[in-house]
Parts: sequence; C-alpha cells; structure tokens
Amino acid sequence: MGKFLTDFKEFALKGNVIDMAVGVIVGGAFGKIVASLVNDIIMPVISLCTGGSGYKNLKYVITEGHPATADGVAAVEEVAINYGIFIQNIVDFFIIALSIFVALRFAMKLKKKEAEPAPEPAPEPTKEEVLLTEIRDLLKQDVNK
Repeated sequence: MGKFLTDFKEFALKGNVIDMAVGVIVGGAFGKIVASLVNDIIMPVISLCTGGSGYKNLKYVITEGHPATADGVAAVEEVAINYGIFIQNIVDFFIIALSIFVALRFAMKLKKKEAEPAPEPAPEPTKEEVLLTEIRDLLKQDVNK
C-alpha cells in the first residue's frame, strides 16, 4: 500500500498531470467554440442553401404524438428518428477532427524546427589534405596541357 501511495504522489506531482488538466480545460472551451460555430454559423447557412428550417428539425416520425385529452385519454409521446441532429453531430465531428489535425500538424512543425540541430561549420582541412589537394590540382593541370 505504501508503494502505491508513493507512486501516485510521484505521478500527481509531475508536470504531465498539470499539462493534462490544462488540456482538458482548454479542450472543453474549444468544444463550446466548435459547437457554436456549427450551431450558430454553419448550420444556418446550410439550412438556407437547402431551403429548410434547420437540420435539428429533420426527423422521420414513426409514431405521431398526441397530448392528453379532457376525457381521460393519456398522452402519447412522438417516436421519431432525429436524423437532423445526427447530421449536425457529424459536422461537429469533422470540424473538431480538422481543427485537431491542423493544430497537431502545426505543433509537429514547430517541434521539428526545434529538434533540428544547427549546421556545424566545416572543419579546417589538415596539412595533409591541403597538400593532397594541391597535388591533385597540379596533376589536373598537367593532364589538360
């Protein structure tokens, strides 16, 4: 039991847990932004283009609903397949997936730039290399004459 508590304390006090908590909070706020983008901007434009009153209202009614009547007939709830809400959730998913893809791609490019080492300057040639280069150049001159 003591090892478990020690391991948990070590885990909880690492920076990764704090990073994860910040990620969850930012992710929740990001989800609200995406939901607003879809609900308040994209879907109304799509509804205008399709001539409908909105995707949320699209449904296939299986059983009509009826309110309760004064003579004692009980209310019947409508049974319907709400495919409009399903379409909206699909659009939400694709926007979130695209946003995450773009953000990760950007982060990977930044990480790759940071990871690339600066090019090292070429070392000075040794005396032997300089001598061999001069000999090579003289031999080329003799061959070209």
